[in-house]
Amino acid sequence: MRVERLPMARLTTLGVGGEAEVWTVETLDDLKRATEAPYRVLGNGSNLLVADEGVAERVIRLGGEFALWNPNLSGWVGAGVMVPSLVQAAARLGLSGLEGLYGVPAQVGGAVKMNAGTRFGEMSEALAEVEIFHDGGLHIYRPHELGFTYRGSRLPEGGIVTRVRLELKPSSPEVVQARIAQVDAARKGQPKRKSAGCAFKNPPGDSAGRLIDAAGLKGTTIGRAMISHEHGNFLVNLGGATAAEMYALIKKVQAVLPLEVEWEIWGEIEPQAEVVP
Repeated sequence: MRVERLPMARLTTLGVGGEAEVWTVETLDDLKRATEAPYRVLGNGSNLLVADEGVAERVIRLGGEFALWNPNLSGWVGAGVMVPSLVQAAARLGLSGLEGLYGVPAQVGGAVKMNAGTRFGEMSEALAEVEIFHDGGLHIYRPHELGFTYRGSRLPEGGIVTRVRLELKPSSPEVVQARIAQVDAARKGQPKRKSAGCAFKNPPGDSAGRLIDAAGLKGTTIGRAMISHEHGNFLVNLGGATAAEMYALIKKVQAVLPLEVEWEIWGEIEPQAEVVP
């Protein structure tokens, strides 16, 4: 186990956030020790905005035995494994069910908790069982027991996903690759700058990006934070942006449109600038 103070800006895809005490755990005993005080769990750091002051809680990262998996996708897959690795392995094996997660920059644990995905498919659709640490021990759940919703779930209070078993369908590498190409084509408009993925949930029957575009908000800038010109549902870091600036952009959008934030927000953040509709 490794314990160190690190700037969360180094550990998030958005590149924003102050310091926290980071516990990288490798065994179940490590995990039990790390959860003896208030904690948060960090995956790949996508879909996350961390306050400029950082967070007071321990930040737990899963490594060691929690990052193990068999590339043939049999048996258990550790929560610390990157989702893109699973998608690529499934394509090589001709197994279908993960194509909808192509391009999702998440670890397995975070993808389960947030039910990550695209309009082509979600993480919950590819699960057979989920192992979760809570109340001092490991417990196995079937997907229907975890209350999966659009970009959300109802894990046990304080629960940490440790491993999953996948349920994929036999297909062929050619068919799976064709499906991946379809998903990739639909994601071409996404920006290349630092971001945390889609900032807002899509309202039923519509697209947050389309609504933001129609409201004329694309390109809006506060400090070094900007609503992407390429895709209105991406807030990007132009370099050196603060959490306060990012949060001000969120409030700017919400002053015009009734959109629900998709990102997780850690810590208390006050917007950088006054927001008016």
